[in-house]
Amino acid sequence: MSEELLEFYGAECAPCIEMKPLIERLEKEEKIKITRMEVWHSRENAEVMSKCDKGYCGGVPFFFNKKTGKWICGSTGYENLKKWALGG
Repeated sequence: MSEELLEFYGAECAPCIEMKPLIERLEKEEKIKITRMEVWHSRENAEVMSKCDKGYCGGVPFFFNKKTGKWICGSTGYENLKKWALGG
């Protein structure tokens, strides 16, 4: 998987649903792509999350930047999400 920005989420997860408009805004404004991976109904995606998580979070939403190794555990505000995505 070559994607650098990952979001792991659960389909019925309220905080995950709340983050979707922020992700869409970030992708539109910054012209970046965040790969969204549903983990509650996909064992394969859950295994990818486990490899990235390494005990940092243990739940969703979980954001992981493969380039910087930085993560966000849980929901967050737009500016923090943007900083994470841009490597800050």
